[in-house]
Amino acid sequence: MNLLRTFVAGLLATLSIAAAAAVDVNKASQAELQAMPGIGEALSTRIVQERNKAPFKHWGDMIERVRGVGPASAVKLSSAGLTVGQASYTPVAAKAEPAQPAKPARSAAPAAK
Repeated sequence: MNLLRTFVAGLLATLSIAAAAAVDVNKASQAELQAMPGIGEALSTRIVQERNKAPFKHWGDMIERVRGVGPASAVKLSSAGLTVGQASYTPVAAKAEPAQPAKPARSAAPAAK
């Protein structure tokens, strides 16, 4: 019985490591893409169709070309192990807003007598 538990524990550990392995969007089959959390049949189909036109150059290229993939989903997909050109997604820092000049303070009107 202990041997069976040890075997099952080892098998589960191996499977969890394999599940965490990186999957490159330019090399994965449609089935491999669908095995990723957050990618269903429709999204995997759109990814493969766009990839067939031209491989994805980087995450920004994929986000731009594949409907349904945006920065938020890219973070989730990347953390699940999806890569583009073997690179994980790194969110682009928000552009800094230009400083607005301070409005001059209004001077108090003289009190009426």
